[in-house]
Amino acid sequence: MKWYQRLLLEVAWGAAWLFSILPYWFKYYVVEEVLFFLLYHVLHYRRKVVLTNLENSFPDKSEAERRDICRKFYRTLAEMFIDTINMAHMPERKAKRVFCMKDFETQRRAVHGRDWIAMTAHFGCWEYCSYWSTYEQSQVLAAVYHPLHSVVIEELYHRLRRSDHVVTVPMRESLRFYLRNRGKEPQGRNLVIGLIADQNPPFRPDSHWFRFLNQDTIFFDGGEKLAVKCHLPVYFVKMKRLCRGRYEALFEKIYDGESEVQPNEITESYVRKLEAMICECPELWMWSHRRWKYIRPHDAD
Repeated sequence: MKWYQRLLLEVAWGAAWLFSILPYWFKYYVVEEVLFFLLYHVLHYRRKVVLTNLENSFPDKSEAERRDICRKFYRTLAEMFIDTINMAHMPERKAKRVFCMKDFETQRRAVHGRDWIAMTAHFGCWEYCSYWSTYEQSQVLAAVYHPLHSVVIEELYHRLRRSDHVVTVPMRESLRFYLRNRGKEPQGRNLVIGLIADQNPPFRPDSHWFRFLNQDTIFFDGGEKLAVKCHLPVYFVKMKRLCRGRYEALFEKIYDGESEVQPNEITESYVRKLEAMICECPELWMWSHRRWKYIRPHDAD
């Protein structure tokens, strides 16, 4: 990192830390409203992409209903910016206030000391998922991420996510990371591989196509391959927004790590749970992503 990039990083980090200690009402009822006005009314940030995605995903909804979802999505987008910067100062007491886990003891008994995979999505403030470690410190979360082009933003996100119980792993290295580190955590702590699995993967001739939100869609299958190869249980992280800046998570089992499964069965279960969560509260999903870049070939699976 060059000197001017380092300087820019430290300025950005300092600004984020100062912002994070501001009063809740100011961040979520003043700054958020300003951001929403800019994104929705002034900049029209990716408005065409959002409306096209909504139209293709919900053809049975009226135009008025889709525009209402669009408007609510931009409010979510503004709130997520506040949520993310808010992570610059997140002591344990504050982390438990912004992110709570439903039926945590049930989840703890279910994994009973095993490594496992948590599959989540760009839904609400997904970054808060790293705070489950405030409830369970016998496990280390390996948060798999897609590297960013800007080294400054990349390092800033690393700092925001930094924790004694969280390590960040580039997506392309996730399998090697697990195979290299399983069973090596100090004090017998287990590894949890956290995957944001709704990103748009590169198209391959052997890509499997799923029917997702009324459209033919491909998904990353790395989570399924890792689960089958290493016999790891897989859980879907269902996120629920409680109020501004507050979320609740519930872990729903997808795979027990032992049973025989058909190819793409684990990913199919994830897709169905994700689709149901989006339909329940569509404004919380990241509609500004160009998710559907590819057209399914006639001879595709």
